Amino acid sequence: MGDQSTAKRRERALLVGVALPDIPLWDAEDSLDELSRLTDTALLVEAGRVLQSRERVDPTCYIGKGKVEEVKKLAGDLQADMLVFDNDLSPAQMRNLEKRTDMRVLDRSAVILDIFSQHARTRTAQVQVELAQLNYLLPRLTRMWTHLSRQAGGGAIRGMGSAGVRGPGETQLETDRRMIRRQINALHAKLERIGKQMETSRKGRSDRFKVALVGYTNAGKSTLMRALSGSDVLVEDRLFATLDSTTRAVELEAKHKVLLTDTVGFIKRLPHHLFASFRATLEEAVEADLLLHVIDLSFPHYESQIKTVDGVLRDLKLEDRPVLKVFNKIDQIDPGQEREILQAHAEREDAVAVSAAQGIGLDALRTRIMSYSQANSIELNLQVPQAEGRLLAQLHGEGHILNERYEDNDVLLTVRMEKHQAERWQLARFAIS
Repeated sequence: MGDQSTAKRRERALLVGVALPDIPLWDAEDSLDELSRLTDTALLVEAGRVLQSRERVDPTCYIGKGKVEEVKKLAGDLQADMLVFDNDLSPAQMRNLEKRTDMRVLDRSAVILDIFSQHARTRTAQVQVELAQLNYLLPRLTRMWTHLSRQAGGGAIRGMGSAGVRGPGETQLETDRRMIRRQINALHAKLERIGKQMETSRKGRSDRFKVALVGYTNAGKSTLMRALSGSDVLVEDRLFATLDSTTRAVELEAKHKVLLTDTVGFIKRLPHHLFASFRATLEEAVEADLLLHVIDLSFPHYESQIKTVDGVLRDLKLEDRPVLKVFNKIDQIDPGQEREILQAHAEREDAVAVSAAQGIGLDALRTRIMSYSQANSIELNLQVPQAEGRLLAQLHGEGHILNERYEDNDVLLTVRMEKHQAERWQLARFAIS
């Protein structure tokens, strides 16, 4: 299958963006750069790009009618197979654009869905993809889906790929809509069951301090995950290389481990309906005791990416969760810029600078994580009979033994452990007041 996809000619896409008065030009250009990377991940080739400055969006075709003709001609000159818009288009705008250009038209949501479909691996991600596809498809049943029909996962759109080719009557459309709504309800129920199973799974490892990596996509989260855990985590220079959370135990110091989770990366203009469908992908962040917000310092406008991530965290109602900002890729900026940035953030207790790829600053990062973890822990004085070998082994596994001595038939210990762990021992007969 892989040989077939590489042998087949990759389709060419002309990218189209609109710069509005409330969006800086650099932001619109950067968004088109991001769309280019999205189309590359979706196995399309950028044939060229068009950026139009407008006072407002055209309700009929998104871009002006004159621009539509210009885009049609340019697409022909560049031998483009389709148009990809860097915004969400209404079903009517898509129909009008396709009619006037005689070309297939995709918007940002359609490309993201295509990528999600290719990269969904776990049952949760696959159900989320199918749900998002159906929600996207519902108002667009009369359109052809040529590009999306080749998707690898959750064949919701593929199954409806020819809808509209023969111009189905209203009765058939209503039948299709009812069927899709039933599927959507069934998928919501399935996600609810999966959520309960995941909650049960999380309870099984709730004794550990939980840290979640969040941040803009390609900020270096997976590289940092690999550097801290030493485990083989997928690191790929593509947007949405993985949709699935990866969790590893990381030892900060002897006998002190935390659970570190890498979550899906954020992008700007992630459509709200997609965010709602894929919220469960970020459930590990919701459950975390500490968030590591990884920031790509080599990106010229990294502050705008910080705002994007902060906005998503607010949507997740995580604004009150402890956040440690990790300024990554300091090896890719010049020394003068590095000094300026570090001076600006040196006084902030919620920031640390690292290079995950080069291993720079990781000890300082571990120390900072440790300080958060210790703030969530307490010291206990315990007196345990030497005969209770199983309990003593459990104590050594769960806590950090600060002091241990033998007295008669008992072992006297001073142990540091997470507060929720300590509660069990405080209620037991071994605690010394």
